[in-house]
Amino acid sequence: MPLLQIQGLTQKFGGLQAVSDFDITLNGGELAGLIGPNGAGKTTIFNLVSGFYQPTEGTIRIDGKNTRGLRPHQVTAKGVARTFQNIRLWHDMTVLDNIRIAQHYRMGYTVWDSFLRTKRYKKGEANIDTIAWEMLEAMSLKDYANEYPPNLPYGLQRRVEIARAMSVKPKLLLLDEPAAGLNSADVDGLIKLVRWIHDNYDITIWMIEHQMTVVTSLCQYIKVIDFGATISEGTAEEIQNDPKVIKAYLGDDTI
Repeated sequence: MPLLQIQGLTQKFGGLQAVSDFDITLNGGELAGLIGPNGAGKTTIFNLVSGFYQPTEGTIRIDGKNTRGLRPHQVTAKGVARTFQNIRLWHDMTVLDNIRIAQHYRMGYTVWDSFLRTKRYKKGEANIDTIAWEMLEAMSLKDYANEYPPNLPYGLQRRVEIARAMSVKPKLLLLDEPAAGLNSADVDGLIKLVRWIHDNYDITIWMIEHQMTVVTSLCQYIKVIDFGATISEGTAEEIQNDPKVIKAYLGDDTI
């Protein structure tokens, strides 16, 4: 059974059709890309998969189960985690607490447990701490546990965001332009990090990315969309030589 199966996905905002009849199937362990010009509908698709939007038409299935009607935290509980093009970390929380807060959907205790500091509360908090520290260790972030995100270089902030997503132990990790705003050294580090995550965790990674160096270095399969519709798919070599892709990016299919 595919991990992710999208069929006929369409999203309309009033008179604007942002996504049109989009299909994709991803199996466990794949590392795939979703690319296209600005405004093509890429982030809208990720917002649909992660439950921020509900589709106008079509179905999204995780492990064969339709996610229609599920809210973002419920989709997360199904094994989907994501990052954002613009880093969304809590600036008034430490790096450790930014990782810890991702566990809220599976705390295992109630508000009353928290108020009364019951055994269930203490056990839940201990589990959250264990997971957070394990992820900080895995992502080489332990030395920054008590730092606040604004005090970190941008590349480290991106790593913290990925660590937060990974702390929910997802089956499917959605990376929305992870290289955005990074310098060349940080981009190289990002490529190594994503490859390491893919090699060391039982996880499927689907990324949106404009930097073709990242896409061609990492992605086994790439889907290209323009104006919300699929125009090409295949390996990096196949899509780079597709006249429709060249036209979408350069505006001239004769180049």
